[in-house]
Amino acid sequence: MNLSPLHLSIIASLSVASIAHAEQAAHAEQASMESIERIEVTGSYFNDYKVSDSTGASRMPTSLLETPQSVTVITDTIINEQLATELGEVVQNDASIKAGSKQRNREVFNLRGFELSSSTGFLRDGHQHWSHYQQPIETLESVEVIKGPSSILYGQSAPGGLINMVTKKATTKSLFNLSSDFDDKGSTRFTMDAGGALTEDEKLSFRSVLVKQDAKYWREYQNGEERERDRFLGSVVVNYDVWDDLSVQFHYDKTDDKAGLDTGAWLDADGDVIGDDETIYDMSWAFTDIEVENMGVDVQYYINSDWYVKLGYNEQDFSRQRFESSPKKPGDYQLGDAYTSKPYDRYDDWQFKTAFIDVIGEVTLFDVQHQLLVGANSLDYYYGQLKTNGDSFTTVVGEEESVKPDISYKTDDSLYVSDYDYYGIYFQDLVTFNEQWQVSFGGRFDKQDKEGADNESFLPKFGVLFHPTEDTTFYASYTEGFEPQSSDTLNDEEDANHGMSLDAMESEQQEIGVKWQISERLMLTSAAFNIEKTGKLITETLFDDPTFDTITTQSGKQVHKGMELGLQGAVTDKLFMMTSAMYLDAEYEKDELYQGNTPVDAPTWSASLWSRYEVNADLAINAGLFYEGDRYANSTNTIEKDSYVRADFGLTYRLPINGYNIDTRLNVENLFDTDYLAGGGDSNVTVGEGRNVKFELKFAL
Repeated sequence: MNLSPLHLSIIASLSVASIAHAEQAAHAEQASMESIERIEVTGSYFNDYKVSDSTGASRMPTSLLETPQSVTVITDTIINEQLATELGEVVQNDASIKAGSKQRNREVFNLRGFELSSSTGFLRDGHQHWSHYQQPIETLESVEVIKGPSSILYGQSAPGGLINMVTKKATTKSLFNLSSDFDDKGSTRFTMDAGGALTEDEKLSFRSVLVKQDAKYWREYQNGEERERDRFLGSVVVNYDVWDDLSVQFHYDKTDDKAGLDTGAWLDADGDVIGDDETIYDMSWAFTDIEVENMGVDVQYYINSDWYVKLGYNEQDFSRQRFESSPKKPGDYQLGDAYTSKPYDRYDDWQFKTAFIDVIGEVTLFDVQHQLLVGANSLDYYYGQLKTNGDSFTTVVGEEESVKPDISYKTDDSLYVSDYDYYGIYFQDLVTFNEQWQVSFGGRFDKQDKEGADNESFLPKFGVLFHPTEDTTFYASYTEGFEPQSSDTLNDEEDANHGMSLDAMESEQQEIGVKWQISERLMLTSAAFNIEKTGKLITETLFDDPTFDTITTQSGKQVHKGMELGLQGAVTDKLFMMTSAMYLDAEYEKDELYQGNTPVDAPTWSASLWSRYEVNADLAINAGLFYEGDRYANSTNTIEKDSYVRADFGLTYRLPINGYNIDTRLNVENLFDTDYLAGGGDSNVTVGEGRNVKFELKFAL
């Protein structure tokens, strides 16, 4: 029988675990209780902002004070207080993340100045997650922002880091919440969140979320029609405790999301919106219709008190029809000029299958404690596309809208297909020498199988932690990441390096930081980092060579340096705060087109603040401030977007009626009606919405 490297790594991992101590003591419930900090505030139903540990950065339940890396955890308390409906509204609470374009009913993000890819920049419960759609955040209990290259544990990824979405788990505690929220534009969202034990012995439990959302947007089409979105979400998680030491969890969720298209506003040379802020250049008949299903299983088995095994599998099926009018901005466009639209109907089919096995445990050798992780993960990617183009047409803003073309992707008989798979074997060791000193190190071997783009990489990781007190950590770390090129060799026969083997683009980060747990409910963090991304192709013209026209090398270099500061938790018994700030110096240090320039949406300064003040046990006030400095709207750095400060306000009141509690919430986003530009470039920028009022009623048992 032939065994793949992934199978061999699983066998090796289990062998490591089988030689661990045989003491049968701590079971899954006990271990999870020890890793979770439980805080109760007498007389108040509000929850803390602070989280003490994270699983995403190390694939283990590790204290943030023992993690030599900058990690931000945004809790569902903040998500709920902000009445967030999009992932961008959640991650705005971390100044290191910037929203990019929001065209085509999806979100793009930059982390530490590097854009996150839909295929490699997002995790869900540690699984690589295809994020080409607006995420169902109602299913999340927290969002972890893992900063810096993280390829050692997850495979190919961008240098800026990863976003790990941690979902709600099955619960044995009876839970039933009904909520309805709406805004002054006429948008509505109805949510049910229920859970509890399904059997008397509580071995079988569940958690289920249902959402129906109808959104109306403030920008409108040129024929006066509103842009709308219709979304349905259904999810269920079922957990079965087979034995005391073995649990199996099944999960399934489905999203149906149909929306009119808005590919963004257009900017002039001064960085101002051309024409009316509310004008959509797409036609009213343009739409995107998305259907996503995620299903899988996770198994956790405690071998003994020191070692346990985690296995996971997830299958994501993503299908989308996108009927585009596809407006194109002319280079010298002014209001009143004609512009061209190139309509098409397109069908996309993505299939994203992931699996992993982790063996985690503790062992003491020569009086030195080791917390070990040995594991392997894999990804199987498939993409298919059908597309039919229509005839181009020209339009002038204010004139009658062009008729929807009679085209369908179903007439395309040439299916475009792209597929690949990769797997990785990794290890990590957190070594504790004494109460003051720890060392973390690890490595990964990764292999990608893709026609014309095979790739192999080995990555190291190293960190040192010093704890002068039990509540303080100074750390320094070095990590690497990689992103394979689109092919494994250079194919241009006119190039002097034709046939050259292409290595993956690599990234290195050096980071130093301090984490200070001021109290059990408040943590201060700071970090300074330097990230270098190398290996991008640069082509130079050869003027005097009789044989070749160009020479291409992998000499491109991008350098991002910066500092971050964050405070999260309870400042007093009544005042809670999550605030962060970042300074960033990002530059294309060596690039064929943009050398010396700054990437799009990478401001030098940015900051965020969200706070809550509890007036009494039933009433709380929220206030938020979000700042972004000047940043460029194009890679040539000729168009700049102005800095802005946006202020938000919220009010929560618990109203007891007939023995039940009704939670009411009023939120005002952009309280002072500030004009601003959010993410996106000069031809797809997101215009910040003016003052927006939201209201929620929530019934809880």
